[in-house]
Amino acid sequence: MIEFARSERSTLGVEWELAIVDRETGDLASIADVVLAELAGDDGAPHPQITGELLTNTVELVSGVHRRVADAVDDLLGQVDEVRAVLDRLGAYELVCSGSHPFGQWFDQHLTDQPRYHELIERTRWWGRNMMIWGIHVHVGIEDRDKALPILGGLLAYIPHLQALSASSPFWAGVETGYASNRALMFQQLPTAGLPYPLADWPAFERYVEDLVHTGVIVDHTEVRWDIRPSPQWGTIEVRVCDGVSSAVEIGAIAALVQCLVESLSERLDAGEELPVLQPWFVRENKWRAARYGLDAEIITDVAGTERLVTDDLSDLLTQLVPVAERLGCPVELQQVRRILDAGASYRRQLRVAEASDGDLAEVVAHLAREFRSGAPEPD
Repeated sequence: MIEFARSERSTLGVEWELAIVDRETGDLASIADVVLAELAGDDGAPHPQITGELLTNTVELVSGVHRRVADAVDDLLGQVDEVRAVLDRLGAYELVCSGSHPFGQWFDQHLTDQPRYHELIERTRWWGRNMMIWGIHVHVGIEDRDKALPILGGLLAYIPHLQALSASSPFWAGVETGYASNRALMFQQLPTAGLPYPLADWPAFERYVEDLVHTGVIVDHTEVRWDIRPSPQWGTIEVRVCDGVSSAVEIGAIAALVQCLVESLSERLDAGEELPVLQPWFVRENKWRAARYGLDAEIITDVAGTERLVTDDLSDLLTQLVPVAERLGCPVELQQVRRILDAGASYRRQLRVAEASDGDLAEVVAHLAREFRSGAPEPD
């Protein structure tokens, strides 16, 4: 039995993974352990919301539980100020966020010294060492355990929308990949990562976890790393498919879209509706199309195989969700999605900067740092 914690409906929490870079060179800086030590309390206790990650070039900010997206974003920005104060004392460092670093090399990075990370790398080897990836995770509260998997199934239709909006990893180790989100395809190489399996109900999820624990694949359910997963310990649906985004505007917009989608699906369940679920092969194809083409992707929108541009579907979706956003208190943040559509997702902005600087990827890092400081996407 996996207990699903009690959680207030449609409350949310947001996680933001940030890379530390050298201000002069743009290269990754492996000083997160020093930063976290500086942020520890007088008694040595770690910061309650700012944590480390797999590599020592990364800090993760974790918001508290909030009802409104604006409050969650303010929470994260307060933590950014704390980290930046430490970095300013340490020297010339900047914070950036994107799905991948434009030119960082895996063999130059250092692993955080924790048993679970050593075990992960021992098992996954080259693929694990290449996980130089950053993302955002959005948790939304589910008040009834039995809603979790139906809502998860309904959300699978929106994976390409979220992935295209956040796509920010067009470069990998100094190479232009031709993909808007190379991170999406890299991360799914890990065991238990990628798209979720179609499971009918909560007992089916418990049996799935039991099988993996019994065969030594995982230790517990927290090691199920699906693109969208239930997080029983928090009583939430956790959307993990998004690349990292470089501005407060973008993280607020995507968090609002996720919160509104979950609440909308929850309302439909309350009305007795059976939520439609795309065929798994359509879901997989949609993920690949969004990773490859980003906002230019033509996606499959229903079980009949109807196709349309993801931007057109997003535009209609934003209109449909206006009443939900009004009730949740995030109408401004939801409409900021249109700002991403106008400016282009981060992968497009990075490619523009690279082209304008004759392929100088250090300029791309500088662009990401400027966006992070300003809190908004840079206009074309």
